Amino acid sequence: MSTPIRMTRRVPTEIGLREQNKLEKSERIRRAARELISKYGFDQATLRQIAKRAHVGLGTLFNYAQDKRDLAFLICNQDLAEVLDLALKAQRPNEPLIDQVVEIYRPHYEYFGKDPAISRTILKELIFYSEGKQAEAFLRTRWRLISAIETMVRRAQKDGKVEPTQDALTITHLIFLVASGSIRWWIAGPFPEPNAGLGELRRLLELQFRGFVP
Repeated sequence: MSTPIRMTRRVPTEIGLREQNKLEKSERIRRAARELISKYGFDQATLRQIAKRAHVGLGTLFNYAQDKRDLAFLICNQDLAEVLDLALKAQRPNEPLIDQVVEIYRPHYEYFGKDPAISRTILKELIFYSEGKQAEAFLRTRWRLISAIETMVRRAQKDGKVEPTQDALTITHLIFLVASGSIRWWIAGPFPEPNAGLGELRRLLELQFRGFVP
């Protein structure tokens, strides 16, 4: 009778150690990739160099990312999810829609502005990113952001602050596309300062909301 008891006690420990080992390797790979890409650039840093810096075999690295592009998202996926969590917690539903949109993007600008070299690579590569070991996590975070903006739009329509006859999802996509283009334009500059980028985003949104017709 004692043997099954000992086994059931041992298995969770073994599973826990395996998971902990995987997390530690993932973190070493993330850290090594960030360091080398920041130092040498995305094109020059090699997967072999990154694996060596992380103290893992090249085959082990491929368990976490199928190529260098996928590796770039291993670097940022957890960060982007946490950035969005921070943005969602800071929401102020009673503010004008344009203020809500600017504020949900504020933590994103601040995050990307901390390491422009890595951020330029990530923002360039994520445009058509839909396949890879890290794609599911990235797409999940992106859709959470889009859904949050859609909630803002629908609430503004309900409050009579946005034209209620327009399709909320179409408005959401337009806002998202303007913001996505704005953040890429900003990060491409030599000294991307977050407040300056957010100011430009606000100007674009004001023009979008106001329209072009006099």
